[in-house]
Amino acid sequence: MPGEISPTGKLPGRSDPGSSPDLRASHADRDRVVDVLRIAAGDGLLTADELDERLEVALSARTLSELTTLTADLPPVTATVGGTGAEAKDMVRIEQTFSGAVERVGRWVVPRRMELAVTFCEVTLDFTDAVITHDTLRIDVGMTGKTLTLVTKPGVVVDTDGLQLVHSRLKYRHAPASPDTPVILRVELVGQKAHGRVVVRPSRRTFGQWLLRRRPTSLAR
Repeated sequence: MPGEISPTGKLPGRSDPGSSPDLRASHADRDRVVDVLRIAAGDGLLTADELDERLEVALSARTLSELTTLTADLPPVTATVGGTGAEAKDMVRIEQTFSGAVERVGRWVVPRRMELAVTFCEVTLDFTDAVITHDTLRIDVGMTGKTLTLVTKPGVVVDTDGLQLVHSRLKYRHAPASPDTPVILRVELVGQKAHGRVVVRPSRRTFGQWLLRRRPTSLAR
């Protein structure tokens, strides 16, 4: 399947490290394993400490066999969208004026950088099911009017220190997470948002999740 990363972090066609344990690892081999580890952490398969330990080994690994041991207990991951084999881009520019809403939702691949040149259009970036293969996303904001909404999940943090607000409001509601949740993606907002709002919030609970949260209170009565 195009774009699939095996549990060893290598792409199909590479020699099996099991048959050549001393085969040297390239920078690309290390990067692929790092991607597997970060995605696994985002899925809750690794704790923050485990992620840090494995990343340190991955970045200094000399052979493919060293990399194999880091992902041997992890399932395969796919960095594709809808089976198209799309890969993370270095930069995505969104330019829109007085038109429909701009949305990135579902299983979309997060680029390394985005530029928003938007006038009076709603913009929603939902990271709940997004494919995250690197640790930082810089968003250069040039937006006037309407609302810029970022939907987060545990492990996704948003830095708004570099964003200038002009007649605009910021509402930031953090996603509930345990102290050992690793940061899998830091979103850096820079530039200017004029008029309208910037909303950073976690994904809304499903009805089933709401019931589970309410259950202890009901039983107590």
